[in-house]
Amino acid sequence: MTDEPVRGPAVAPSPRGHAVRVMSGRDPHEPARVATPLELLFDLAFVVAFGIAGEQAAHLLAEGHVASGVVGFAFSMFAILWAWINFSWFASAFDTDDWVYRVMTMAQMVGVVVLALGLPQMFASLDDGERVHNEVMVGGYVVMRLAMLVQWLRAARQAPRYRRTCHAYAGALVVAQVGWVVLAVAPVGVAAFFAAGSALVVVEMVGPWVAERRVAVDEGMTPWHAHHIAERYGLLAIITLGEGVIGTVASLSAAVDGSGWTLDAALVAVAGIGLTFGLWWTYYITPSGEVLHRHRERAFAWGYGHMAVLAALAAVGAGLHVVASALDGHSAIGPVGGVLAVAVPVLVFVVADYLLFWVLLRSFDPLHSWLVGGAVLTLAAAVVAVALGASTAWALLLVMLAPAITVVGYETVGHRHLAQMLER
Repeated sequence: MTDEPVRGPAVAPSPRGHAVRVMSGRDPHEPARVATPLELLFDLAFVVAFGIAGEQAAHLLAEGHVASGVVGFAFSMFAILWAWINFSWFASAFDTDDWVYRVMTMAQMVGVVVLALGLPQMFASLDDGERVHNEVMVGGYVVMRLAMLVQWLRAARQAPRYRRTCHAYAGALVVAQVGWVVLAVAPVGVAAFFAAGSALVVVEMVGPWVAERRVAVDEGMTPWHAHHIAERYGLLAIITLGEGVIGTVASLSAAVDGSGWTLDAALVAVAGIGLTFGLWWTYYITPSGEVLHRHRERAFAWGYGHMAVLAALAAVGAGLHVVASALDGHSAIGPVGGVLAVAVPVLVFVVADYLLFWVLLRSFDPLHSWLVGGAVLTLAAAVVAVALGASTAWALLLVMLAPAITVVGYETVGHRHLAQMLER
């Protein structure tokens, strides 16, 4: 069995412009495959969604409503990231860049914007505690998924080799969406909502696995491109890191407005940008494209595991907004809570990033345990320091060092260990 489709021409400018092309499946070994301008435009819709989710979560955390802020952020991150995942893996396999494909992508962008506009209502309802109002979010998903359904059915008709796989994807998509619509209109409490929602999340995530691993057994997996999909995830990571830059500006503005340009203000600037830079550097250490190209069967663990990594990166930006509220004197959780709002997502990122590395390379380096341990101790020291009276700025500087430990470890000796792992 091979995962290669019938070879067809790569998407490229043509005298026909963007006339309709046959959606036969892309070549998974296509040289120099990179993200398209349309994919980059599609990602811009998610900037809005990440920003609103982070702002809403930061507001609730600063008010001391930690449970509703954390639960709402986790729920919104799943909704946002799952929408992106649905589009990106399909695009990696079947992108034709004709006018039909472009219009369907535009429709999905409209759905993402509607989803984003529904986030404040969902957060507010969680804080009230009676029932979850996610009707607008579900409306955005209906728009996105109608377009996605058209895409899967088109691929099923025009790429006979993948027909059963595409139909399986379409079937799981419809079942899950019907479930979310029913749940959105059902008069159930918060506990019942998340119990039923957890079952629907399982349907969402198992559907692609069944399509690729069970239905596609005689056809091969859909022809996604390893280096292309790795680049797509990396670009989304950069977008989520942008929330860290915005959060740094918010924290710096609060520090300057309160005391002017002081040493603490300078430390906030260095810590925020240094933390964002260190997270970026750490993320790109893992050679995802190279390993996925050799081991396509590891894609599910890698792709799904990224949800924790990306959510943690977005949460760092939200945490820096909480710090801004603390520096402004408008936070109910104080300096310790503000530092925790940044330190916890950094810890989640570090652990999730290493887990993805181990899952992808199927190899453990003892050096990693020392690097993770160093990051944990540094983050703990930051919380303890501010609890003992250190300024928030100095504590953030310690938080900044957590990813820096991995960067230093890799650049000194870790890169040689990685080269040996890849050889094995």
